[in-house]
Amino acid sequence: MLDVAAVAEQLIIESPWPFELKQAFIALAGLHDLGKFSETFRGMLREGAYQPFTHWELTEILLLTEDDWLADWLGGTDEVREVLYAAVAGHHGRPPQTNLQRRERRKCLRAVGDGHEAAQRLLEIFKQLWPEASLDSLDEEAAISFSWWLPGFCTAADWIGSNTTWFSPKALELEPEAYLKEARVIAQKAVKEAGLSGTMAREGALFDFTLRPLQEACVSLALPEGPTLVVLEAETGVGKTEAALILVQRMIMAGKGRGLFFALPTMATADAMFGRAKQVMERMFANPSLTLAHGRAGLSVPFRDLVNEGSKTGKSDDQSGVTSAEWLASDNRRALLADVGIGTIDQALLSVLPVRFQTLRHYGLASKILVVDEVHEMGEPYIAEELVALLRMHRAMGGSAILLTATLPLKLRARLLETYGGISESHAYPAITIAGGEAVTQFDDDARPQKGPVLVERLSTTDEAVHYIAQSAADGAACVWVRNAVDDAIAAVDALRAKGVQAHLLHARFALCDRKKLEQSVLDRVGRNGTDRKGFVLISTQIVEASLDLDFDVMVSDLAPIGSLIQRVGRLWRHMDVRPANQRPVPAPILKVLSPDPADVQDARWLQKVLERGAWVYSLPDMWRTASALFKAGQIKTPDGLRPLIEAVHGDEVENLPSVLEEAEAEGYGKAMAARHRALQNLATIEDGYRKGGCGADDTTYPTRLGDETRVLALARQTDHGLVPWAQAEGVFSDELSRSELAALWALSEVSVRSKRLVGLDLPDQDRADIHEAQKYWPQWKKNVVTICPVQPIDGAICRGVSYRNDIGLIIYHS
Repeated sequence: MLDVAAVAEQLIIESPWPFELKQAFIALAGLHDLGKFSETFRGMLREGAYQPFTHWELTEILLLTEDDWLADWLGGTDEVREVLYAAVAGHHGRPPQTNLQRRERRKCLRAVGDGHEAAQRLLEIFKQLWPEASLDSLDEEAAISFSWWLPGFCTAADWIGSNTTWFSPKALELEPEAYLKEARVIAQKAVKEAGLSGTMAREGALFDFTLRPLQEACVSLALPEGPTLVVLEAETGVGKTEAALILVQRMIMAGKGRGLFFALPTMATADAMFGRAKQVMERMFANPSLTLAHGRAGLSVPFRDLVNEGSKTGKSDDQSGVTSAEWLASDNRRALLADVGIGTIDQALLSVLPVRFQTLRHYGLASKILVVDEVHEMGEPYIAEELVALLRMHRAMGGSAILLTATLPLKLRARLLETYGGISESHAYPAITIAGGEAVTQFDDDARPQKGPVLVERLSTTDEAVHYIAQSAADGAACVWVRNAVDDAIAAVDALRAKGVQAHLLHARFALCDRKKLEQSVLDRVGRNGTDRKGFVLISTQIVEASLDLDFDVMVSDLAPIGSLIQRVGRLWRHMDVRPANQRPVPAPILKVLSPDPADVQDARWLQKVLERGAWVYSLPDMWRTASALFKAGQIKTPDGLRPLIEAVHGDEVENLPSVLEEAEAEGYGKAMAARHRALQNLATIEDGYRKGGCGADDTTYPTRLGDETRVLALARQTDHGLVPWAQAEGVFSDELSRSELAALWALSEVSVRSKRLVGLDLPDQDRADIHEAQKYWPQWKKNVVTICPVQPIDGAICRGVSYRNDIGLIIYHS
């Protein structure tokens, strides 16, 4: 317990609160295991005896029992102390659930037995070691806010202070004060090696290039006092990410945070950001720890390289570069404790859902500037409610945030600004809106070459789209057709190849190893510095909207909601400084949209008559309103033409639907209300405090997003030595690989499919001997959720109706 308190001292050094309050939190963190003095806990250790109450529940009971004594030491009101006792006891990832009625307390104290006297002696020792500890500066409202932070603080201190790598067991030969002195020396080393010793922000320019107008505005932007929320709205490709990082640096220098968490909508976008981050973080911070936080972070080569480098060198005082400690990288729950975290928004949203170790995530985020990118993608009712709760909780602990968007509807912007007491009045675009501050709506002209308005033309059939792509490729243009559904993308590739066009395919139904190779090959051809662009043709799905920095001369897109189309257009004539208009093989940027005529709606199957599976991906009312507004405008004009288009689809005064589509709108309203209601049910009740509002459920009980259930297939090859992961190179034998290497190869061989697409299919029997052998090192949870699917070498067959090819992906032949 003294070891943990010594670690807590290191973790709280830079916190902005009064000295006496920090002393109180240190002491409470050290007292987290007070219940281990109980007879029942000692009986469990010695004889494996049953414990009627957990040791952390007994911690709360002992603290409540000794409350009169603790009040003389710690001060504060009865309500403040009671809230914080429960928070300390909740350090195992869930709040204590013991009934606190007097009769139940007596039962608990019987379980403590003669350990009660020892616990009282320990309290006396802690008072001598931290005599100035005081809770007098907290009222009940502040204590409730801290009740969500304190368990995470205790957990972090406990996980380090209990780690025998640093704190080896030893005989207690020293007096407590002398022991604590030695523990403090070890704690300083342990916290540094764990990657939690903190960092200092550096002054100076973050970028070598000439700043763009939006970025320049962020250099001189007036920041209000206290927690701050900034919304950056601007079209794709104008440097919002760099603008946000300039603001992050200024906020940290102003004392609004001590680190950064960059939250992105997908794992692919998080991986792309991580690849860009290292050099900037070295300029922004002194020797920061950096982590990648999402479900497949361990498969990122740049991240693994950084972790391996850090494990060799450690984090030292004279080191100036970015590091990533193995302790941080080994667990997504710990990843948010790093000085700089880059990950999916899901990792942050778990801090407002009543799941186990929710509070550890909240503790990690509380000291950070939270940057949420592509926030318009979080407008779906369920995730929007989570985001609102996240911002409120972050503000309650003094945290600041920056939201980045190209297509945020005004209604959602107003809700988000309200979380920090801000209002949303201006319709200007682009804009920098600050809750409680002045909005910036006037920017200097950008001297760089601009692509100008993008003309919009409608295509009525897939045959027209195929002809247009084939002709454009023959003229030397780099072309893309963005489809809404994977099966439609595969059909488009087949149609183009039948015409002799060597079309490439990219979608989410590839094994991860193949998808990464395909993404890199596409970047090599049509990325910013791509070569051999002439006549290149890509058929893709929505994954090109945000995760890849691509630049095409010609674009066809299936009809999609206006926000998605604006994002897609951001990949058309993107890098005008590298490829100005006079170097393009076509005279102007044109978006060809495959869509039925919005003025000719005969029945509710209006969209299905032109789009196949892609007609079911998005809301039908949003699709019709997008088509109506877009074809009337005839162009997408940036920046001043974007707001009217967005509001025409998502605003308060949208166009009435044709009567035959009204049923779809009513159904959509019902689904949105149900999703919002489910979110409100699932969210932790922040106002109730951790004991009443927390839960400690499994992550899967409270999802961060709603959607169709998916099934994970792990593709395998049959060899003379048994089944091996699809990603395993030929000639490499599994027994030559470590378990972690083998696990990574299985993860790289995975592909996710909506479960209902697999209903009725005879997937490989998982009780087969060769599959059992391949799973021998798998944990049980993985066996339960991942299905091994051997792929036949000749035709790629997996079972009747399903096959796989590394240039096409997973093909499902039935509906």
